[in-house]
Amino acid sequence: MVWLRFRRHKLAVISLFTLLLLVAFAFLGPYLWQWDHRIHGDIPSHARPSWDHPLGTTRSGQDLVGQLMRGAQQSLRIAITVSLVATAIGSLWGAVAGYLGGWVDTIMMRIADLALIVPLFVAVAAIGGSPRVGATWYNIALIIAAFSWAPISRVVRGVVLSLREQEFIEAAKAMGASTRRIVLRHLLPNAAGPIIVAATLLVAVAILVEATLSFLAFGIRPPDISLGLMVENARTAAFTRPWLFYPPGVLIILICLTINFIGDGLRDALDPRQTMVRR
Repeated sequence: MVWLRFRRHKLAVISLFTLLLLVAFAFLGPYLWQWDHRIHGDIPSHARPSWDHPLGTTRSGQDLVGQLMRGAQQSLRIAITVSLVATAIGSLWGAVAGYLGGWVDTIMMRIADLALIVPLFVAVAAIGGSPRVGATWYNIALIIAAFSWAPISRVVRGVVLSLREQEFIEAAKAMGASTRRIVLRHLLPNAAGPIIVAATLLVAVAILVEATLSFLAFGIRPPDISLGLMVENARTAAFTRPWLFYPPGVLIILICLTINFIGDGLRDALDPRQTMVRR
């Protein structure tokens, strides 16, 4: 039923297949393309687009197609990891707070509020820029996730506040179900719709955060590459060598647009009150 309703959203379906193509380009492309993202002595520097290098080469002698594949790969890795980790933390936090209520709810939500007001870019830049932490993709992903779970926790808490008064929760309590079982087996599955939509949209947010951090030199660092770092490296070539500047920027926009449309389609498909039929 969810898939049939999702298919009515034509933009979401097109975006899903587009995103799958982008994922294949990022993760399968390096096995098919002859050049990777690194510097090679036999690659000419500042070469214009050609049959051997369809998007040209950089000043250091790097093939831009190979860099795009690696950059998209790293950006998607970070975004998916952020979405999974932040969604898991936020969902559990919000479900426990909403179910227990009282002073536990008050304390947990004040902690979530504190995480909300901390400037994300400042926190991630300060922690990620530390030599002790390093700028590997998984460190950056975990740092971003550590400051991205709070909005999801508030969404889940709002859903759980209404679910905990339902008859099936009262029946579970009467049968002696523990708090852990009620939260994991009853509350979270029934809040799956908002959780999935929030997790999907968080992927797009994480892509933009990572791109911004890399552009500001607080994210992925050479010799590795990401889409944001590619834009930063080519910021002065927007008009003189546009084939260096625009492809990574267009790829960032395309990934974010497809994920947002997929999230829109999932919201329509998972909302039982949604009756609109997409044409």
